[in-house]
Amino acid sequence: MKFGSRQRFVSATASVTVCLFAVAIANGQAGQAQRPPMAEEVFKNVQILKGIPVDEFMDTMGMFAAATSLNCTSCHASDNTTTWDKFAVDTPLKQTARRMMNMVNAINKTQFKGVRSVTCYTCHHGDQRPKIVPSLIVQYSAPLEDPNEIEILPNAKAPPADEVFAKYIQALGGAARVGNLTSFVVEVYVKAPAQRTMVVHALFGDSVRVFDGQAGWVASADKPMPLMPLTGGNLEGAKLEAMVFFPSQLKQAFSQWRVTSASIDDREVQVLQGTNPRQPPVNLYFDQSGLLVRLVRFVDTAVGRVPTQVDYADYRDVGGTKLPFKWTATWTDGQSTAELTEIQTNAPIDSAKFARPAPAPPPKGD
Repeated sequence: MKFGSRQRFVSATASVTVCLFAVAIANGQAGQAQRPPMAEEVFKNVQILKGIPVDEFMDTMGMFAAATSLNCTSCHASDNTTTWDKFAVDTPLKQTARRMMNMVNAINKTQFKGVRSVTCYTCHHGDQRPKIVPSLIVQYSAPLEDPNEIEILPNAKAPPADEVFAKYIQALGGAARVGNLTSFVVEVYVKAPAQRTMVVHALFGDSVRVFDGQAGWVASADKPMPLMPLTGGNLEGAKLEAMVFFPSQLKQAFSQWRVTSASIDDREVQVLQGTNPRQPPVNLYFDQSGLLVRLVRFVDTAVGRVPTQVDYADYRDVGGTKLPFKWTATWTDGQSTAELTEIQTNAPIDSAKFARPAPAPPPKGD
């Protein structure tokens, strides 16, 4: 397996060879319900974004980056690449960001009853300074269609969700063959209904992501803490990505499904949007053959909702079942691509693979 990564906040690239990926059928083990550390307990000089978990805090930084097209060294001290402590130093842009957060919070509180209807992206749209003059190019050009930004309305012409899922299972090899899949090998281990561990041997040390069925963690030297718990939308997202290989579980994960169509790279796709009460939606994109080609999920942060996109490609037949050999994950502060060279199916997996990982040691070379 080849793994590459591009990140906007902690700048790093990695290309490594990994040997083992496994997926097996078993019940999820219970994770320990512990309060995750809050942002102000891990970072210094946090003045506004208090009372939110560390992973949500990092997603909030991703919202700032997406809204302004800036990276960490643009807003923070330029010499902050050696230690997280230097991110606490105040700069003019950080002080401006605090004023903007107070302004947006006040707008949402007074005009929208506290609902986050206005975010950084509402005005900035990827520019450091919001534009105040209309663009004639934008006004008179064909609108840019983003398949991730869809509002699914009742569509009588769309097939029912059950039909789309049935086509997906058939495209993978049929219900019988998909049901017989119990494991496949990489240094990613997945068990139904929703457990997943992924190990990447990066230049700075091992990066480990674990979801045990109920709780999730990231143990990596490039994170702000050696063992970062997953919370909220990130925890639900870890569960969802573990379910991708088990379509029947995926179908049952949401109480309501809506269907529409969109276009990705000039190819028509069928879109299923799953919703649950008090959770952001998830979008699943299927090509004309019925295979899943994209998953888009969302995380609610203190300053608005941010997306994560996972693209699946290079489906190959493995023991009668089609599996994607390439995954590309894109989020507001990075992108990673995993390419598999070989998959071994139905390999036995030790349940210890899904235990809470040990905290990551300091980066190699420190």
